Amino acid sequence: MFNALTFCKGFVSKPDVEERLQVSERVKVLRYFTLFKSGHWWAAVGLFEAFRRKHIALHLWFTRHGVWKLRQKFVFRSREEWDKAEKAVEGLAGMF
Repeated sequence: MFNALTFCKGFVSKPDVEERLQVSERVKVLRYFTLFKSGHWWAAVGLFEAFRRKHIALHLWFTRHGVWKLRQKFVFRSREEWDKAEKAVEGLAGMF
């Protein structure tokens, strides 16, 4: 069975400590990993809590004039949503 944590170990950096994710102040960042970061783009996956509910989200930011702005966000609000996406991605990953 596919294990996302094992799979991600080779692709993500260690948990970031120094730089704060650019998310709403209403959202508590519980843990995150940077997937990719360059001079203009930053992609991260994280575990967040908002309105007393936890969710996993993928974020993509673009920097302009030194300020990171959110460009895309994809949220998994339940285990069922994650399982569905995991199955679809695993099916596609076999086609590499």
